[in-house]
Amino acid sequence: MDDINDQSLAEPKNAKKRKSKTPNKAKESVLKQKSPAEFFAENKNIAGFDNPGKSLYTTVRELVENSLDSAESISELPVIEITIEEITKMKFNSMIGLVDRERVDEELYDDYETAKAREKRLVKEARELEIQARNAALGKKLKETPALKVIKGRGEASFYKVTCKDNGKGMPHDDIPNMLGRVLSGTKYGLKQTRGKFGLGAKMALIWSKMSTGLPIEVSSSMTGQTYISFCRLDIDIHKNIPHVHIHEKRDNKDRWHGAEIQVIIEGNWTTYRSKILHYMRQMAVITPYAQFLFKFVSDSSDKNVTIRFARRTDVMPPVPLETKHHPSAVDLLLIKRLIAETTKQNLLQFLQHEFVNIGKSYAERLIGEMGPEFSPKMAVKSLSSQQIVRIHQLFRQAKFDDPSGDCLSPAGEYNLRLGIIKELHPDMVATYSGSPTVFEGHPFIVEAGISLGGKDVKQGLNIFRFANRIPLLFEQGADVVTRTAVKRINWNSYKINQIQDKVGVFVSIVSTKIPFKGTGKEYIGDDISEIASAVKSAMKQCCSQLKSKIVKKIQAREHQERKRIFTGYIPDVARAFHECLSETAQGREKKRKDYEEDEADILEKISNKEITEALLKEKLAQHIEQVDYEMALEYAVQSGVSEEPREAIYIPALEGSYYDYVDLQSPVCFFRLVQ
Repeated sequence: MDDINDQSLAEPKNAKKRKSKTPNKAKESVLKQKSPAEFFAENKNIAGFDNPGKSLYTTVRELVENSLDSAESISELPVIEITIEEITKMKFNSMIGLVDRERVDEELYDDYETAKAREKRLVKEARELEIQARNAALGKKLKETPALKVIKGRGEASFYKVTCKDNGKGMPHDDIPNMLGRVLSGTKYGLKQTRGKFGLGAKMALIWSKMSTGLPIEVSSSMTGQTYISFCRLDIDIHKNIPHVHIHEKRDNKDRWHGAEIQVIIEGNWTTYRSKILHYMRQMAVITPYAQFLFKFVSDSSDKNVTIRFARRTDVMPPVPLETKHHPSAVDLLLIKRLIAETTKQNLLQFLQHEFVNIGKSYAERLIGEMGPEFSPKMAVKSLSSQQIVRIHQLFRQAKFDDPSGDCLSPAGEYNLRLGIIKELHPDMVATYSGSPTVFEGHPFIVEAGISLGGKDVKQGLNIFRFANRIPLLFEQGADVVTRTAVKRINWNSYKINQIQDKVGVFVSIVSTKIPFKGTGKEYIGDDISEIASAVKSAMKQCCSQLKSKIVKKIQAREHQERKRIFTGYIPDVARAFHECLSETAQGREKKRKDYEEDEADILEKISNKEITEALLKEKLAQHIEQVDYEMALEYAVQSGVSEEPREAIYIPALEGSYYDYVDLQSPVCFFRLVQ
């Protein structure tokens, strides 16, 4: 009994001790934080690094777009070289100083094949060879022998060295480490049309390199007029989000080169993403015909090597996008507070005038008067309370403002879009259209569209090419506003276009200070924004109307050619009938003593003397048909600007040297530069 009591008394004591330990543990817990680099390393799919193949594609994309931005920022015609070099396992191990070891325990490895599995595979291969031999004996067409299945373990990664070189602005020597080794730092922040926005780009490639290979990135850069090249080898401290510099030095710049060259070694998959990368380069050549691209894939196996040059077709570049101010209807509380903290203006009136678009002095005074008696034009903007800032925000949401203009935007332009389509696709027909600026949630946007028929390496049906801020979008096409508009909202038959049998190229480019991407991958624009959907549909219908006019004229020309062919086929019979009729008339002329006109008598005389023969009638009829055909073809060419005769492609080279006094005259179909 005493034991039971002792035990029963001991349990509450132990329970009390356990309860008292719990809060102590809670106090000992430490709040943890993650750096931006660590966050993106753990959520790399947000930046497009879902798997090795997608990572290779995204790395190429980010480096190319950075190079284009760099060249365009100094109005330099871009010359970009991209090289992907395949690195074998042996070479990679030697680069990191790892000595290869022979396997000791085969069964330990993921690609180990048991005796039973090997026997089953050999039986299957022998059966396939037997079937092929039997088919060959019967004279049947042999199928291509399937490659032997190679069991590849999960550890057998493929590595590639990606190099991108440009002739752009370059990077300041001291800024290189932070520009490439610190996530969420960059020069593209602000309200401006840009290809990139998040400050990731090459930094994510560096993070992926550190995660997959552990090797640093190498950067060579030189700015215009510099006598040296900045060379930097660095990686990134993921946990601290700071660059780890291995080498940072200045080297001699004998060739006076300017630009940047970035080299990174990553894990990738060229086999599965080859078509995507090449398709991306082709689309980039369409939207930037003023750029010259040289793409190379280099492998130890020469049959895998690829070299493609996308030549420049024009030296006309779009204007550099301008940074603009915020529209009052597009700001939130947080943004208003940040603008107040950063503004250099002293009072509320000046703040409203200079920090927002479409607010003039008189309108700013009216807004302040509407805010209430506690507001005045001369009040210090830094002294605004939280409640007063909320009042400003509420008024911005309720008041009406003029829409922002599209002057800050830089679309490709109809001229460049048309040239790019012709250069890469060689279509039979092409129509382009550039819409006027429209507004979505206070942000201006412009939709450009092009539709082509026929072409080189174009599949039957709808071939949709999407661009956002002059960037090709290759993934998640089905949910995109362009795809849904082309498939569901355009009645192609009404424009004489067969969307199933014809080779139709649909090109839509949207530029804006804010592209409303859906999802984290920035790969498609949703179909739920009525302003954008309406503008896309309108631009596509304008192109279709242009094509319909051309198609109708082409059908008429084809019908005319068919009539000519039919008439030409009747020439022998008509000439024979005419000649027989005239011969009979000439023979009976004296008997009937009929009076004939002088011209008629002369013709009958020539018939009698055999000066007019059946062959001569054939010749004259053929000449008459050719003359009528020529006159109709000339009229068709004048109306449509299209000739049925084959023409050679004419390329006008750019002027050599520099020139200062010139005037540009641009239209959708041509471009003139008047040089003095």
